[in-house]
Amino acid sequence: MKMLGLIGLLMLGSVAMAQQHTMLLWPEGTPEPSHLTGSERDTTLAEPAIVAGKPIIGLTNVDRPSLAVYPPPEGMNGGAAALVFPGGGYRLLAMDLEGTEVCAWLNSLGMTCVLVKYRVPETGHYPENTEDLEDAQQAMRLTRKYASGWGIDPKRIGVLGFSAGAHLAVTLSTHPDFQGKNVAASTVDARPNFQMIIYPAYTSLPDDKVPEAIAPTAAVPPTFLVQAENDYGAKVESSVDYFLALKNAKVPAEMHIYAEGGHGFGLRPTDAPVAMKWPILAAEWLQTIQMLGPLGTVWKP
Repeated sequence: MKMLGLIGLLMLGSVAMAQQHTMLLWPEGTPEPSHLTGSERDTTLAEPAIVAGKPIIGLTNVDRPSLAVYPPPEGMNGGAAALVFPGGGYRLLAMDLEGTEVCAWLNSLGMTCVLVKYRVPETGHYPENTEDLEDAQQAMRLTRKYASGWGIDPKRIGVLGFSAGAHLAVTLSTHPDFQGKNVAASTVDARPNFQMIIYPAYTSLPDDKVPEAIAPTAAVPPTFLVQAENDYGAKVESSVDYFLALKNAKVPAEMHIYAEGGHGFGLRPTDAPVAMKWPILAAEWLQTIQMLGPLGTVWKP
């Protein structure tokens, strides 16, 4: 199994991604009126940030949330898919570091990547603000609705989130059946089949308890957690406390804590080993929970 993860990493820079489908989550307009002023924009120059010698594309003023589907190369599609939620503190979305670069890795494993552009900036998050949860639910429902046409097994669709995006993944996994006041009821299941939670934010309170609003139940899917002990953006208890809550809820979970790595490393190689090693461990875990088969095993609906 370790070889699969290594192959995936080696292919990361060589996979030619083809964006096959793009779709607005709410083509007739978002359930709530937009409160934003100004158009969608890239904040890379306004808010420079460097990871592994490269800047980060930070998209903000997103009032037309959407998804983009990146299928794996022809002949490699194993049927599994992950909705990817970039982080950015619910202020912006790190669309390359925690978006397209992650899609390239998922594609190298034979997985379809569904990159979700959810509404930001937002004042607060669930339960005070439900807009991002509504976007996540809609993205999952659309992915399931069109799964067969996109070469996806509807029973093997998970979520992968980073920082605030990890919090959104956790929220979706806890509240897939949430009904927004302005959202039409749907019969399509929004529940993820697995979740990968990478340096999560907002999942631990000062007393080291998980917020009641996202406390896991037995219905939460199998979970993979990664964080660095010296995370400066979200305390390491964000993963540790959530893992213990999962354990108490009897949810299968795997956690990896590294001594160093900071916050917001994505998959870019840095001086700390975490960025290169967590994708290998994640690929092994996906195999363990039977979401990912050997490379070359093509899924047929």
